[in-house]
Amino acid sequence: MDKIKIRGGKQLNGKIYIGGAKNAALPLITATLLTEDEVILSNVPALSDVTFLNKLLIELGTQIEETIVQDGEYTSKTYTYQTKNFKSLTAPYDFVRKMRASYYVLGPMLARAHHAELSLPGGCAIGARPMDIHLNSLEMMGAQIEIKNGYVIADAPEGLKGAHIIFPKASVGATCNILMAATLAEGETVIENAAKEPEIGDLIDLLNDMGAQIEGRDRSVLTVHGVQKLHGATHSVLSDRIEAGSYAVAAAITKGCIELVHAKEEHLEVPLYILKKMGVQITPTENSVIVDARHADMQGVDIMTDYYPGFPTDLQAQFMALMTVTPGASMVSETIWENRFMHVPELMRMGANINVHGHASAIVRGVKKLSGAPVMATDLRASFALVLAGLVAEGETVVNRVYHLDRGYERLEEKLQSVGADIERVHEDD
Repeated sequence: MDKIKIRGGKQLNGKIYIGGAKNAALPLITATLLTEDEVILSNVPALSDVTFLNKLLIELGTQIEETIVQDGEYTSKTYTYQTKNFKSLTAPYDFVRKMRASYYVLGPMLARAHHAELSLPGGCAIGARPMDIHLNSLEMMGAQIEIKNGYVIADAPEGLKGAHIIFPKASVGATCNILMAATLAEGETVIENAAKEPEIGDLIDLLNDMGAQIEGRDRSVLTVHGVQKLHGATHSVLSDRIEAGSYAVAAAITKGCIELVHAKEEHLEVPLYILKKMGVQITPTENSVIVDARHADMQGVDIMTDYYPGFPTDLQAQFMALMTVTPGASMVSETIWENRFMHVPELMRMGANINVHGHASAIVRGVKKLSGAPVMATDLRASFALVLAGLVAEGETVVNRVYHLDRGYERLEEKLQSVGADIERVHEDD
C-alpha cells in the first residue's frame, strides 16, 4: 500500500483549487439510474469512491463515457451516464463493502425497476451506520423488504406510493435515497426532518432538472410530487466544502495564507467562524475564500459537531489537529458518530496532549511542537488530520493506509506541494 511522507515546518502559501464534492457526486451518480436518457455530470472529483460507484453502475447496465476537462490551472472530469435498461438489479457485497454509499442505488432501482437487491453495508471504523431509516421509509411507500443471506431484497411490484415520512434523525443518506425513490412514486411524498446539507440541495437541483417536482430545497420539510418518467439533464457538481475546510485548516496550522478557489463561504459558515474566533483572517471573494493566518495570535476554542448548518463532523478531526498546536485548552465534542476519535492515539504518538472522556468529548491542550512519527490512518477524515499534524511536526511523518485519503481528496500531494509543503507519495515498491 502507498504511504505519504511529510517533512514538516513549511509555511503554506498560494492557491488550492477545490474540486467537486464527494458527498454530492455519489448520490448524483446514482440519480442517473432514474432515467433511460443521458445524464451529463461535470466537475466530478477524481476519487476512488467515484471509481467504485461507476464500476457498480456498469455492473447494473449503465454506459459511461469519461472526459478530462482543463480550465486554466483547474482539471476536472465530466461523465456521461446512460442506463437504457438494467442488466442486473443486484448490488453485490464486493462493491458495497468497498464503499458504503453504494446503498444509494436502492431508491432509484426500486423506483424505476420495482425491484432491488443490495448487500447490507455493515459497520465502519467511525461506527455503525444502520439502514433502518431507509428501509422503514421505503416500506411506508409500499415496498416489501426482506433481509436474507446478508442482502436487502426489496420489491414494489405495483410501484412505490407517496407517503408522509418523519425521519427520527436528519440522515443525509436516507434523505438522498428517499428523495430519489419518491420522484417516480405515485402521488405525493412528504419528508419531515430531512437533512439540509448543501449536497442535498445539489441533488434536488439535478432531479428537478430531470423533470422531478420537489419543493422545500434547503428546508427540513421536503415535498415530492411523483411523476411517471424522468428525462436527461446536464449538471455541475458543487464544490467540496469539506475539502475546502480541510485546506483552510492547513493554512491555519502552518501560519500561512491559502486562497481556496471555488470554495463557497456560505457552505462553511461555522468552521470559518471558528477560525475567525481563533484569530485567523477570512476574506471571501467572488469565487474563493482566502484564509490568512500569517499574523494570527491563535487561541484554542471549543467545537461541537452538529447536523448542518452546525459544525460538520467531517471536519472534527482536522480541527482537533489544529488545536493540538494552538495555545490554551479546547474541548472537542462529537455528537454525530460514537467512535470518531480514533485519530487521537496517533496524534498523541506525535506528542499531542489529548484526554478523551468517553466516546463524546476530548480536551486538547496545545503543545509547542509535535514530532514526526509513523502513524496509521483509520478513516477518511482522520487521515487528513494526520497529514495536517505532519505539516507542522519536527522531522518526518509517514502516514500509512492512505487509501482512505484517496476516497475523499483528489491529488492531495500535488495540491499541498503547490503551496509549499514538503510531501510525497511513496509506493510500496519504492
